[in-house]
Amino acid sequence: MSKEQIKKIQNRKPRLCFVSSSGGHWEQLQKLQPLIDKYDGFMVTEKTQFEADAKYFMRQTDLKDKMMPVKMLFNSIYVLYIWIKERPDFIITTGTMVAYPFYLMAVLFRKKFVFIETFGRANMPTVAGKKMEKHADLFIVQWETQKKFYEKAIYGGCLY
Repeated sequence: MSKEQIKKIQNRKPRLCFVSSSGGHWEQLQKLQPLIDKYDGFMVTEKTQFEADAKYFMRQTDLKDKMMPVKMLFNSIYVLYIWIKERPDFIITTGTMVAYPFYLMAVLFRKKFVFIETFGRANMPTVAGKKMEKHADLFIVQWETQKKFYEKAIYGGCLY
């Protein structure tokens, strides 16, 4: 590799992938828009009846949905496409199931993974938080009371 190629890589802004399910998780994630403006980033969410300003839309999934395994398989294949096209350095999520394939890719390719626990759960942990904390490089909670549920949690304050 030439010195110019190395310099180009060193000067490159990190590529940020923001991913969350729809609803409140999406509202919270949108509060991080200044990071997308400052760095090179894109947003991913679920396709629903509500409009969202995201670059990519995944199939909406729910643990209670009988079609969840099929939808997760479709989403995982789509995530592979997004991953190859976008080459993110950081995955930042407020959860939930739609973020899981991105979490697995971050672990597999040793990219930085940031999980922000939802504001809506002040007094109990989430399934997504419990699953993704293990490999999170940074695990942020929005309530001081949430820290007791997670070993790696740091209090970051409210996104609202």
